[in-house]
Amino acid sequence: MIIVPLGVGSATPTATRHLSSVAVWREGSVYLFDCGENAQMRMLQGGLKRSQIDCIFISHFDTDHYSGLIGLLSTLQLQRRERELTIVGPKGIKDFVEWNFNFANIDIKYPLNFVEVEEGFEEERVVDEDEFYVEARPLNHTKFCMGFRFQEKDKPGKVDAEKAQEQGISEDWQYKELKAGNDVELDDGTVVKSADIVGHPRPGDSFAYITDTKYCPNSVKLAMHTNVLFHEATFSESLSEKAEETGHSTAKDAARVANEAKTKLLVITHFSARYTNEYVLLREARDDFFPTWVATELRPIFTDPAHEKGIIQPKVYLKEINQNKDNGNNNNNNNDGGSSSSGKKKRGRKTKKRFRKRKNYSGKGKKSRKKYSKSSNSSDSGRTRKRRSKRDSKKDNKNNNNNGGSSSDQRQPKQITPRTPFDDFDRF
Repeated sequence: MIIVPLGVGSATPTATRHLSSVAVWREGSVYLFDCGENAQMRMLQGGLKRSQIDCIFISHFDTDHYSGLIGLLSTLQLQRRERELTIVGPKGIKDFVEWNFNFANIDIKYPLNFVEVEEGFEEERVVDEDEFYVEARPLNHTKFCMGFRFQEKDKPGKVDAEKAQEQGISEDWQYKELKAGNDVELDDGTVVKSADIVGHPRPGDSFAYITDTKYCPNSVKLAMHTNVLFHEATFSESLSEKAEETGHSTAKDAARVANEAKTKLLVITHFSARYTNEYVLLREARDDFFPTWVATELRPIFTDPAHEKGIIQPKVYLKEINQNKDNGNNNNNNNDGGSSSSGKKKRGRKTKKRFRKRKNYSGKGKKSRKKYSKSSNSSDSGRTRKRRSKRDSKKDNKNNNNNGGSSSDQRQPKQITPRTPFDDFDRF
């Protein structure tokens, strides 16, 4: 099972964050949880094929969680899809999709299977296949919202091939029967028991998707003993009142759910646009639950890295301009043993040599010329000494800062974006 975050932003996209969506790849099929604006493009950039989508799960009807759905379904129509597609969501999702395509006069040729969940339910298996199921539970948001758990069913244990051969097992159908838990009778009437040949069942991998909710018991139930818990962390603890008011979780809330559910890995997502540095939220969550990661768009998360690495490879990645500048300076500092990057650029740049103009001097003969040259040389050497001393003092200051100097001189990372006249971040 491979989890690929497609959008980690909350409510409004930013220059480096897209709206909520995460893809789960399993055995060549893709299961999409929420479908924010531009989700289908992020799938292509993340190395996922849209034709492999089997199910789409919509958590609730906040626009940032379903605004990319119609565009994705239209693309699948243009690709001449024939396979059935299952769409799970709150009651009304079918009317929404059908109205949009009726309005656009588009006749969808591939079958759509809608699973609508009504408000007030307690727990429901919205998808139940031979090898896995998806469970839904209501969350605690300002409107009806669901969380999901993708759970693989227990896998059969490994067959002891040597022991099976000793007892007379030789054909493929016999191995399959034993692995399925059935006893096999041989031609001579001997019964080979499955329990003697096959090891204990192996638990399947699990993934929980919990977003747009305050802390609630259903979050813990969905996340119980999961391999990966994908939980929103919209605000920091300093804005806990705003989180309560808008029906969202803080990073501390996400860590609390992870602790109570005893999950193996917490991945926080759904960051408010006011946080330009999401690692502020990561530090907060790690104070209470250390195995925590930040959801990074297009960076895959593996449940079995030894066998899954290399299956999905992102086609593009995003870099923040300010971060690149900082990284460049840090790299130069490390390579130059503390010298500044600007000094390195100056050394590498070709500059024209400047010659000091000769001053006219009064006096005749060699003696006067010698006297002038001595005085000018002494004054020039004094100036160069001053320049060198200034340069050395600057280098010392920089080295002190890099080697753990006074914290007041170091520039602290920005946590909140500056306010602009056309963006009201208090709403998000």
